[in-house]
Amino acid sequence: MEQLKFGMAQPLKRREDVRFLTGKGRYVADLVPDGALWAAFLRSDHPHGEIAALDVSDARAMPGVHLVLVADDLLAAGVKLGMKGERIDTRDGGLGAGPERPVLARGRVRFVGEAIAMVVADSLDAARDAIEVISFDINSLEPAVCLESEEPTIHSEASRNRAFDFAFGDEAATGSALAASTHRVSVEVVHNRVTAAPMEPRAAFAEWDGERLHLCVNGQGVWVQRNELSRMLGLPRDQIRVTNPDVGGGFGMKAMTYPEYVVLAQAARQLGRPVAWISTRSEAMLTDNAGRDLVARAELGFDAEHRITAYHVILVTNLGAYNSQFGQAIQTELFAKVLTGVYKVPVGALTARGVYTNSVPIDAYRGAGRPEAILTIERAMDEAARQLGIDPVALRLKNVVRDFPHVTLEGEVIDGGNFAGLLETVAPRSAGYADRVAASRAKGRMRGIGVASYVEAILGDPHEIALLVLDADGGATLYVGTQSNGQGHESVYSRMIAEATGIAQDLIRIVEGDSDRIAKGGGTGGSRSVTVQGTAMRATVTAMIEGFEAFLAEEWGQDGVTFADLSFGAPGTNLRLTLAEAAALARTRGRLDLVDRSEKIVLDGRSFPNGVHLCEVEIDPETGGLTLDRYSVVDDFGVLVAPNLVEGQVHGGIAQGFGQAVTEWLVQDEDGQVLTGSFMDYAMPRASDLPMFGFAERGIPTRTNPLGIKGCGEAGTVGALAAISNAVRDALAPLGVSRVDMPFTPNRIWTWIEEARHASS
Repeated sequence: MEQLKFGMAQPLKRREDVRFLTGKGRYVADLVPDGALWAAFLRSDHPHGEIAALDVSDARAMPGVHLVLVADDLLAAGVKLGMKGERIDTRDGGLGAGPERPVLARGRVRFVGEAIAMVVADSLDAARDAIEVISFDINSLEPAVCLESEEPTIHSEASRNRAFDFAFGDEAATGSALAASTHRVSVEVVHNRVTAAPMEPRAAFAEWDGERLHLCVNGQGVWVQRNELSRMLGLPRDQIRVTNPDVGGGFGMKAMTYPEYVVLAQAARQLGRPVAWISTRSEAMLTDNAGRDLVARAELGFDAEHRITAYHVILVTNLGAYNSQFGQAIQTELFAKVLTGVYKVPVGALTARGVYTNSVPIDAYRGAGRPEAILTIERAMDEAARQLGIDPVALRLKNVVRDFPHVTLEGEVIDGGNFAGLLETVAPRSAGYADRVAASRAKGRMRGIGVASYVEAILGDPHEIALLVLDADGGATLYVGTQSNGQGHESVYSRMIAEATGIAQDLIRIVEGDSDRIAKGGGTGGSRSVTVQGTAMRATVTAMIEGFEAFLAEEWGQDGVTFADLSFGAPGTNLRLTLAEAAALARTRGRLDLVDRSEKIVLDGRSFPNGVHLCEVEIDPETGGLTLDRYSVVDDFGVLVAPNLVEGQVHGGIAQGFGQAVTEWLVQDEDGQVLTGSFMDYAMPRASDLPMFGFAERGIPTRTNPLGIKGCGEAGTVGALAAISNAVRDALAPLGVSRVDMPFTPNRIWTWIEEARHASS
């Protein structure tokens, strides 16, 4: 067979948008079975306290109430209360702390919003009414709400609230190299806490037919959910079906299981009736895993020629009240993947301390460790350029990796790239900057420019499977192990199959998010989907076509049957069949094995998308108001399958980066109460906050997968935080403002300006 054409770099119209825009999308709320019962949760209004009394008898007697569950009820039913939580290797050779995170609070509450009890009733109103009559008393304890809170102790398993001490790299050699450096530059970078706030809040329903459990949940994959339900409920995996319907945004936050899903499933099993729950936005603010929330102190050393000699990062990261599913790994192992960014660093180290506080747990949020690492080193490089009196692009060009393959300090191999070439595209994009500075000054405003180079390590499960079935109507059904959260997978996958097989794209059906219909998959996360799923699809189509070539060679009595130009043929003959025609022939011969094929793949290495972000901000010193005036980005995503969808992913990533940098901040007061519990208080970015983005792609195919693709889903956020931060620092530097911390709200910027003015007067 000839080399498969698998994904052409042509614009792609998203076919799923038709049903979304015409109201035909099917989300969890649209699929709740008729006659389902509704669940509501009693949640703690204390950040920290002992449960002194809990009496649910009045709630159980309320009209319409079918079931009330507390922790003891779950234990009596044989449910394991403790949820899965990542534990990493620590510097002393052990594992990070592993305190239990119960699905319903047992004995103590540890954050505002933690679930204490669940009521199931005929209607949501009835369930909420019953919540109101539950009698409970919490003896309030002092909360630990900041990164320095060593007392009071939240978990007995974590002395001084330490979850872990992590070390990567050679600390001793890094210290020696820094001490011997001609120049040393330090910067502290605060990464503010944010919430994912997807358009569709979390939701699920569970149903039990007497033998099998079905959980429908708006997640980023079904197998993690199924496996955890199996472990916690004591059910064999083959007695559990998990489905993901259409999902209105995930951003990493929906990749893991949550307490509500386990309790819903147990309630459905006990009652034999479907039980549904849909989060409100206020519940989401309190209970969705949050993102970021760390402070990093970085130090760079340079020699007399301004080449980097060493790099050390010391960070403290907030895990919230419990280990979330992946939380311990994010600001440690994942941060380390891109610790040194795009630069040649002879020696470096990362030391990280994780702490527990009385707040909602932290887990993956778009980028998961990579935006934090890139923001840290790019802020350090910009500060170094300022202190050394060098143009920030020139300093980057002096230190950027130029030789490939490049082995990072973490041992990862970046097989190819053009970091310097992408940086060199910045100069023409900033043309006319001096004139724009003058125009801003004429209006009484300040302008700043910020640049940031980034590299990302594509993460997630390297395993994937694809099942392709050729249907009797001449079309095909593709079963995939990933899960779309709005990225356009249905359109991308169907076109890739169409281009490889010749089957019309509108006859290719995509099945995802159903643990009964495909045996295993890695879900969606870490920008893995098209790279890993596409490779599995390619392997499946290749194996299927090879099977048909052998079948037709026997059927025709011809040697050398090949699939070329989207049809099978034999040399020297006029024998020709399309794949659909060959499938029809195979059916008449009873060869159903040919029309149903699946292949599993494992990628040997990661891909490393990279790029450069350049932006300009304008600041009104009288109000502190910030305008993102210009923004351009050039990326290396390898081979593009659908350039317009890639650009859309970059746009969305930049918007989320802008949100964290400028408007978004999930805030608790000193008493542990959440102050930003709705969109009245938590400022989501709006379209009017953002300029038109300039986007260019300079792809160098990767050799780590046969498609040459590098993931793109999180890259916009990875670069945006640093570019915007550096632009704000640049704008305020003439006033003597030496430190800026996200988010860059008007009040904070105005305060820095006023403090600088008073200091200079």
